[in-house]
Amino acid sequence: MAEYDKWDIRKLEILRTLRERGTVTATAQALLMTPSAVSQQLTNLAKQLDVTLLEAQGRRVRLTDAAELVLRHAEAVFEQLERADAELAAYAHGEVGEVRVGAFSTAVPALVVPAVRALRAARPGISVQVREAEAAEAYELLGAGVVDLALSLAAQAPSAADPRFTRVPLLADPLDLALPHGHALAGAPVVRLADFAAESWIFGGSGPWSDITRGACEAAGFSPYQGHSAAGWTAILAMVEAGMGVALVPRMAAVRREGVVMRELAGERPHRHVVAAVRRGAEEGAAVGQVLTALRDVAAGLRQ
Repeated sequence: MAEYDKWDIRKLEILRTLRERGTVTATAQALLMTPSAVSQQLTNLAKQLDVTLLEAQGRRVRLTDAAELVLRHAEAVFEQLERADAELAAYAHGEVGEVRVGAFSTAVPALVVPAVRALRAARPGISVQVREAEAAEAYELLGAGVVDLALSLAAQAPSAADPRFTRVPLLADPLDLALPHGHALAGAPVVRLADFAAESWIFGGSGPWSDITRGACEAAGFSPYQGHSAAGWTAILAMVEAGMGVALVPRMAAVRREGVVMRELAGERPHRHVVAAVRRGAEEGAAVGQVLTALRDVAAGLRQ
C-alpha cells in the first residue's frame, strides 16, 4: 500500500516557492517564515521522500533533478487542489450541488419544472433530481433521507412543531369549480359553492382531495354527494365534461378542456395550502437554499 503521508503539501509548497524565489531567505519572506524553519521543513521533506532535494551552490542552493521530478508531479496536485478550492467555494455559495426533490403530481409541472428552468439559467451547476410522490409520501421520503426537499400539502404535512422538519409556506392554491359546458349555472354572474349542494360530486374516495372537497363543502353548509370517485385530474375533468357531475379543481391542476367551464367561487374561496419542507438545518445548505428560492419565486408568480 502506498505511503501517502510522506507527501506533505505544505512542505511541497515551500520547495516550489524556493524554486521561484531562488534563496532560503527570500522563500522565508514570501511565506512569512524564518529561514531556519524553511531549511528544517525542506530537510524533513527530503528525509520523508528519501532523496536529496537541495545542493549547495555558493551562497545559494540548487534544486536537484529529484526535486524537479517531485515538483513536476506536485504541480499536478496543486492544480487539482486549486480546482477543488474553486468547486468548494462554488458549492458553499450555492453555485453547484445536487438537490433531490419529492413533489406531488400537480406541483411538478406548476412549481418544480419552472423552478428547474430558472435554475438552469441562473445556477447551471445545480442539478435537481425530481421524484413524483403522493403528498403524504413526500414527507416519508424526506424523513428517510431519500429526498432533500419535499413539496406537499399543509393538510398532509406533519405538525409545524415536528422537530425533524422546517416547513416553508409556498402557495395558497385557489380551488375553482369545474362545471360541464351546458350546466345551467355555467354562465351565471356569480357562483357560490352552496348553489351546488344538490349536485353529484366527483372526487377521490380517500386521501387529501377527499378531505379537502368534503371540508370545503361542509364549510359552505352541506355534505357533498359523491357520485363518482377518481384520483387523477384527467379522469375527473373528463367526467365533468361528460356531464356526470361537478368537481373542485385546484388552479394549479386545471387543464383546459372544451367541454368544461372553470368558475371562480364567490364568498369564502376555498384553497389548498402548498408547503415545502426540508430536514431541520438543511435549509442552511446553499444548493437547497437556491432551490427553495426558485420555488418561492415561481409560487409568487402564480399568486399574482
